Amino acid sequence: MKNILVTGATGYIGGRLITRLIDKGYNVTCLVRDKRRVLGRWPEAKVVEGDVHKFDSLTTALKDIDIAYYLIHSMSSGEHNFVDLDEKAAENFSLKAKTAGVKRIIYLGGLGSKSDELSPHLRSRQATGEKLRSSGISVTEFRAGMIVGSGSLSFEMVRYLTERVPIMICPKWVSTKTQPIAIRDVLRYLIDTIEKPESENMILEIGSPDILTYADLMLTYAKIRGLKRYMINVPFLTPRLSSYWVDLVTPIPSNIARPIIEGLKNESVCSDDRARKIFPFEPISYEDAVTFALQRQKKGNVETIWSGSISSINSSNVINLDLLHREGMIIEKRERVINAPAHKVFEIVSKLGGKNGWYANFLWQTRGVIDRVFGGVGMRRGRRDKEKLMVGDPLDFWRVEAVETNQLIRLRAEMKLPGRAWLQFSLRQIDPGKSILTQIAFFEPKGLFGVIYWYSIYFVHKLVFSGMINDIKSKSESTLT
Repeated sequence: MKNILVTGATGYIGGRLITRLIDKGYNVTCLVRDKRRVLGRWPEAKVVEGDVHKFDSLTTALKDIDIAYYLIHSMSSGEHNFVDLDEKAAENFSLKAKTAGVKRIIYLGGLGSKSDELSPHLRSRQATGEKLRSSGISVTEFRAGMIVGSGSLSFEMVRYLTERVPIMICPKWVSTKTQPIAIRDVLRYLIDTIEKPESENMILEIGSPDILTYADLMLTYAKIRGLKRYMINVPFLTPRLSSYWVDLVTPIPSNIARPIIEGLKNESVCSDDRARKIFPFEPISYEDAVTFALQRQKKGNVETIWSGSISSINSSNVINLDLLHREGMIIEKRERVINAPAHKVFEIVSKLGGKNGWYANFLWQTRGVIDRVFGGVGMRRGRRDKEKLMVGDPLDFWRVEAVETNQLIRLRAEMKLPGRAWLQFSLRQIDPGKSILTQIAFFEPKGLFGVIYWYSIYFVHKLVFSGMINDIKSKSESTLT
């Protein structure tokens, strides 16, 4: 079997692709910046640390690899520099892959005609493909428009706008034509191309049978959901204003929304049918794709979401620490003996947040609103699954940093703070029907203001964190009655 490398393993596409490649029997290696973010997620895969922006860090990952998937973009690093970052990263990867003897790169880019004045985002997607080809290595580049699936960035934008806004004030881009495609079909193309040598060294455009406007996408979604929606077109909504509106109404922050919205002025429609000829299957319709996505969300069976990637936040703010070995930490610790086995308590802790809420949920929501006012993520991201947590999952304004089944869950704060913060729950079984839950809030203040911040809200923390651990105790014990 071929040795396959998947970059972007923590991303929306990469996370789903890895599972399917393993199921097909391929030898899969995942490239990540921090192994702890995928700990235990794919036991059958090899996990290697590396960074496409650091040339020498790719050596180990590319050793003995036959085919490499390139599923990385730097768009959320900032509105102005993601183009340069993307091109340099692709060039690094291509040169290193060529040197390592990799036979082929498979890349997922974006639809858009060069005859149009492409947005920076779409231009960057296509320039990335050119950089990957620059070393002379064989590249198969798939170009897709909006990808429709539970948790995908584009679909979440359409879903939230349609669900929350009955009368939509719409800019000109709602009349732009696009050819969406279901995530299941994207994954099928990406996997089937491995055994299709005739698809090597090709740019293949993929999409569903439907060519629709963005207004059609929202109205079709509304029809499936049984919603009545009305649209009023206005000419003066700029991409910047639109991105602020998306930021307000959806979980997508404006710095990510703006490059995408700028690209909505460009039609994303397939201009040739070579993909259909090489791959003899019929992609499903947009309406079916939406129906499947909604069904998966209703069942809570969402494999990956767009905000699960480390690139969905500013990576310069990300740090993983062995918390108990850092000086300068403010530590707030609480313990309770709970008359329930550790696995029952773990189940309760695992369900915190999202639509399940938190103890004193109003206070958490208020903190989320304050965070959004200051440009943070707020509470809008929710959670991927209503019952289970994986390392790397977003959880409201937290990120799941560590999960040890029936023993530990650690969350890292991603809200705006004058410092860094974590919330950890650890469990220890002391009798068959009794366990100890330890809840620790860690805060590493940044300067004097960080210290003042923490102690100024100490009484709120005391109320919330004491109430939270008591609530977990009560719910855990009630499961046994």
